[in-house]
Parts: sequence; structure tokens; C-alpha cells
Amino acid sequence: MRKNIVAGNWKMNKDTQSAKALVEELKNYLDANTTNCEVYIAPPALFTASAVEMAKGSKIEIYTQDVSEHQSGAYTGEISVDMIASVGANGAIIGHSERRQYHGETDSHCNRKVKAALDKGLTPIYCNGETLEQRKANQHLEVVKNQTETALFTLSAEEIKKVVIAYEPVWAIGTGETATPEQAQEIHAHIRGLIAAKYGKEVADEVSILYGGSVKPENAKEIFSQPDIDGGLIGGAALKVEDFSKIIEAFN
Repeated sequence: MRKNIVAGNWKMNKDTQSAKALVEELKNYLDANTTNCEVYIAPPALFTASAVEMAKGSKIEIYTQDVSEHQSGAYTGEISVDMIASVGANGAIIGHSERRQYHGETDSHCNRKVKAALDKGLTPIYCNGETLEQRKANQHLEVVKNQTETALFTLSAEEIKKVVIAYEPVWAIGTGETATPEQAQEIHAHIRGLIAAKYGKEVADEVSILYGGSVKPENAKEIFSQPDIDGGLIGGAALKVEDFSKIIEAFN
């Protein structure tokens, strides 16, 4: 069954003390309030283990911001699925637009990373989305189709039901720009339709698809009310519990 999810991607922010303070504040908020969604956070990799420890017994799930496609070996700076699982984290973000832009990550890389995560029992949050140039050229549906098929369509029906997809229009990340609810819904319905055509409607209806383009407290409720949008992958607004909590409350 589809889950409502609000996931916070901290990106390269916070130090040890401020990271701990943010987890503690979020934990206290969730302990004191009823929520109608699952809450995930992806702190920088250095803070994964301590975040897992702090989140024990709470409603918070901990994710990493990336994962290696390799199991182990001479891959300096990489983090394997075994490492992520060994500290008790729940999964990893895969294919974020910043990884694609700055580190040359492709959908083929993403496919191998998704498989590696699933094989270890971790949840992949697979990101896709078009650039401003592709949107202006009216290529957005085809771009997202190609990304989705390349990265995910080697999976079995049972495997793809375990994947969370995050549609992030690259032109709306960190820019203050946001796709209209109707624009976001169009792509979310498109992705779900692609999955339904490949695996059947029953499978497609179990996949959570999040919107990842500048979700803020002011627009979260309208975005989340769209029929194929199951939550958000939140960037800057996840760095303050005051803002993040209001986005969580959009599901109430």
C-alpha cells in the first residue's frame, strides 16, 4: 500500500552538535504530535550512525544521501550497502540531481545502486526529473520515461514495490521556483502510468512517489493533495523543525 512520506535531505549542512540538536528537536516534536505520514531524514554520512542511535524508539527513519554500487574494495570515499545496514540505517537516496550534475551519475549507475540497496533489504529513494531546458523543449515526459525505465525496469514487481520514487524538477531545486500542483501531478501520474504499463495497476498503486522541488510550509498541503503525490523530498525546509513540522502537518 502506498505510504505518505515526508523525507528531509540535509545535503552538506550541519556539524556534529547542530545535527544532534536537529534530530533531538524533531524527535521531541514527533513524540508530542500525531502524524499521518512516515518521516525520513538523510543527514550527511558522517552523522548517520549517531542519528540512528538518537532516533531509536522514535518515528524517524534514517537514510544516507548516496550509496555505492560496489559491495567493497578500493573505492575511496564510497559507502557500501553493508556499511549502511551495519549502523542500522533504513536506506539511501539514489540519483539526486546534484549527484547527477556534479558527479556524473547516470541512470545505469542508479540501476546498480537500487539493486544493491534492495538486495541488502534497504529502501532506495530513487530521484528523477528534467532540467529547465528539457522542460522548455517539452521533453519532460520523455526524459522522465527514459530515466524511470533505465533505472528501475530491470526490477521484479516485488522489488519495485519497495522503491520510493522522488520526482524532482531540476529547475525547481533550491531556486525558489516550484512546479504548479498540476505540473507536478502530471509527472507523478505519468510515472505511475509507466509502472502500471510494465507491472500492472495493482503494483503501481503500491509505489510511493514524492515531489522534490522546493516544497515549503506554504505550498505543501496543495501539492500533497494531488492524487498521485504521496509526499515530498524536502531540502532547505528540512533544516529547521519549525518548517519541517509544518510540512509534516500538511497530511493532517
